[in-house]
Amino acid sequence: MDTKTDNSQYLLNQREQNVPRGVLTAHPIVVSRGSGAHVWSVDGKEYIDLVGGIGVLNVGHNHPKVVNAVKKQLDSLTHTCFQVAAYESYIELAARLNKLVGGSSPNKTVFLTTGAEATENAIKIARGYTNRPGIIAFRGGFHGRTLMGMTLTGMSQPYKQNFGPFAPDVYHVPYPNEFRGITSQMALDALEELFATAIAANRVAAIIIEPVQGDGGFLQAPADFMKALRVLTKEHGILLIADEIQTGFGRTGTMFGFQHSGIEPDLVTVAKSLAGGLPLSAVTGKATIMDAPTPGGLGGTYAGNPLACAAALAVLEIFEDEELLKRAREIGTRMKAGFDSLKAKYPRIGDVRGVGAMLALEFVKGDKNQTPDAALAQRVMDRARENGVLVIKCGLHRNVVRSLIPLVADDATVDEAVRILGKSIAESIEE
Repeated sequence: MDTKTDNSQYLLNQREQNVPRGVLTAHPIVVSRGSGAHVWSVDGKEYIDLVGGIGVLNVGHNHPKVVNAVKKQLDSLTHTCFQVAAYESYIELAARLNKLVGGSSPNKTVFLTTGAEATENAIKIARGYTNRPGIIAFRGGFHGRTLMGMTLTGMSQPYKQNFGPFAPDVYHVPYPNEFRGITSQMALDALEELFATAIAANRVAAIIIEPVQGDGGFLQAPADFMKALRVLTKEHGILLIADEIQTGFGRTGTMFGFQHSGIEPDLVTVAKSLAGGLPLSAVTGKATIMDAPTPGGLGGTYAGNPLACAAALAVLEIFEDEELLKRAREIGTRMKAGFDSLKAKYPRIGDVRGVGAMLALEFVKGDKNQTPDAALAQRVMDRARENGVLVIKCGLHRNVVRSLIPLVADDATVDEAVRILGKSIAESIEE
């Protein structure tokens, strides 16, 4: 009898009995520990982790500096609630984020707990500042699982299901997608048509956009589109919100995704890799805008928890000490070269795309229409797990396999991940 395997199956059975099916678990494994770019299951199997907690672990699993920072904080203060009494780590981290986001005017930051909360509060702040109701988001975008988050999210399944009715005064327009023939101009024309047919521009509080769509398929908004969007929003007094929840903290090779296009958003939402695995999110933006809500309008019981703030300060230190922005670009160049070679070998890979270390493979049926092939993507994901690499899917049709490898991964790990993915693709196509 294999005790470890039996324990793994026991836990999976307990998961089935005690956790609702709505909480999807992509892989039928139970993880017991992690280090850097690797995780180990309870049955002792090692995996290269290309998921990183869905973009949460840019500094890797259990980075010693994050662990030590949290242990040190545990000895002094675990919680008090910032709305009751302030503490130094919250204030220090806010100052650091204000400087990192930059811009032509002073910034302020409010801390929250989840990415969805950051989204919710960015919308509150935008409406409070403009006194307008309308919000525009993009098809394929993902902004959370709360009521407002689901409403802003530009895909029906699996997020919206039968959970409506949804929040009012939210509108969607196409997001540029070169592979599918949606140009920047087409997306801008759709926005102008929306102003003419659904809501006047002077009734729109904000446009929220992911500089690179995450769950929507790792689509990068072209620089010309981002610049045109910034011009248009300024012309109509509309705030521009950059959702950097997945793209933030070095994932794309710059600290934030919007920096690739040289624009300056009004508000920036961050979460995921901000605190190296601890729950923390934030909205950072121009001080005059951030001050629009009156006292009591922002906050949360666990928002900006001292432990999470300590972890986040350690994360920022790691980025500087280990030059992780540079490393993200190096990983991206190396991995994309590997993915491009796989695409040249396998026509069922319709597209390789992304920026920095945020990369994806889109799988198609190989016909003239490049029909999405979700079944092949699922087989690749399953085979990769069997071969020792964890990946997950994304895209409107769930036919895209994405990589969010921790930025601390060495070259040998990156190369091995690409090799295993290639092996897994070959095996999946043969099935």
